[in-house]
Amino acid sequence: MKVWIAHEEGRALLGPLPDGVDVEVYDGRGDYPSDPAALDFWVPPFLAQSKVTTPLKDMTSLKAIQLLSAGAEVWVPAVPPGVTLCDARGVHTGVTAEWTVGAVIASMRGFDVFARKQTRHEWKVEWTTTVVGKRALIVGAGDIGEKIAEVLTVLGVEVEKVARRARPGVHAIDRIDELLPGFDVVILILPLTDATRGLVDAKFLSHMKDGALLVNAARGPIVDTDALVAEVASGRLRCAVDVVDPEPLPADHPLWDLAGALITPHAGASVDGTLDRAYAPVGPQIHRFAAGEPLENVVIDGY
Repeated sequence: MKVWIAHEEGRALLGPLPDGVDVEVYDGRGDYPSDPAALDFWVPPFLAQSKVTTPLKDMTSLKAIQLLSAGAEVWVPAVPPGVTLCDARGVHTGVTAEWTVGAVIASMRGFDVFARKQTRHEWKVEWTTTVVGKRALIVGAGDIGEKIAEVLTVLGVEVEKVARRARPGVHAIDRIDELLPGFDVVILILPLTDATRGLVDAKFLSHMKDGALLVNAARGPIVDTDALVAEVASGRLRCAVDVVDPEPLPADHPLWDLAGALITPHAGASVDGTLDRAYAPVGPQIHRFAAGEPLENVVIDGY
């Protein structure tokens, strides 16, 4: 059984593997380490663009792909029939929730404003708002959304959640227009699918209350960037984004210069220990595959 992983450091993170498992490293660049037609199980690089799926055409015996990230939108349309796609659901929950809550606090407390003043050596108090006593709507009620809700609730935020379908404690997405006006913060933490691409358009943004904050910790194409720029430039809304469309954001893009925009460069999970976390489920998944057992975190309908 042949397995390719994306990082040399990943070998030590797999733990003991079943007999007969041959692990090779292929980071998606350059020559293949061996014949791709004999590959059974692939762990490709994470934060991948669509070109990373190109080797699939040569992997004619491939049976399973284990991603190192929770986002699978690049892979869903490219994976051939007969290949099981699995994501890394839960692996980056803590650090993504950390970025999201940090972005909410930083934006609402004006940390970006004070940082700009610091570069000018300017000591001047600015009155800001606070998360305490505010209402937040989390669009996406998976494990990351639940963790964000947990932390914000501790800070005194009233939280409600939205998902594809209603369930106890969660609204259905088809109620989004009527819900939006009642919230000070709207947090996006849902996968990019055909259904969510462009979800946050001019109409969506128009339903948000004046002065509200949009936080995108999901995927850039979920938001219509031109519509977001228009609302933030007007001063009616603010945003804190770790993902944008396009990525990377061009140096001359107007979003950079908006006073109400806090931007980080898709860095939500770019922290120490990322490889350890990302590879934690890979070894057990290889064991399941070798034993013919059902794999975990199988991607179905983009989720």
